[in-house]
Formats: sequence, structure tokens, C-alpha cells
Amino acid sequence: MERADKPGFWQSVTGSIEAGETPYDAAIREVQEETGLDALAYKFEDWQASNVYEIYPHWRHRYAPGVTENVEHLFGLELPAPRDVQLAPDEHVRYEWVDWREAAKRVFSWTNVDALKRLGERHHLKL
Repeated sequence: MERADKPGFWQSVTGSIEAGETPYDAAIREVQEETGLDALAYKFEDWQASNVYEIYPHWRHRYAPGVTENVEHLFGLELPAPRDVQLAPDEHVRYEWVDWREAAKRVFSWTNVDALKRLGERHHLKL
């Protein structure tokens, strides 16, 4: 999905954990908010992996003062085929369904590249 606030910046579904939420619950909510898809209607998996990354300076205003790093938890959502999604217009302007290799070339975040490579490895193991 292409970000609304940074044209040309592509990313996966992302978001923050709200008070009282687990990372799993937050991921389900964020998928719904950003795509309109019900993650639990499909194969939704906690990959039991996370990345720690430095928050880009232009997005630090979204965090508490002094917070410069974030922990990102990885989840996977497997659809039987591409679906139409309803983008959150304040977050994303367009989306495309592409192969994981093409997606890895487009995303700006190394953590998204990492997740996409993990996706490719998981898919390869199932073949």
C-alpha cells in the first residue's frame, strides 16, 4: 500500500498497540482499519518474530517524547486469492497485489523487506 503522507513510500499493514491490546489483537484491528478485511476470516498467523528499528525522525511526533525505537511484531495473513480492499484514505492512497519479490523492491522499510523475505521462505517450504 502506498502511504498517503509520503507519496512513493510503500508498506504493509502497520500500526500501534492500543491500551489493553495484545500485538495479536492490534494486528487484527489494523488489518480491518487499513484494508477492510477481517483477518480472522482467513488464515491469520502470529509468526512469533519481531524486529526492533529506529523510528524515522519525520514520524517521531507520533510517539512519546524521547522514544526513538519501536518493536514490530510479524504476522501473516493468507488469502485464497487477491481481494478488493477498502483503504483508510488518511493512511494509504493505493494498493497493488504483487509477488513478494516485487513487493520487497517497493517497500521503504528494511523491516518490511525482512517480513517479505520470511513470507517467501514460508511459501517455499510449503511447495
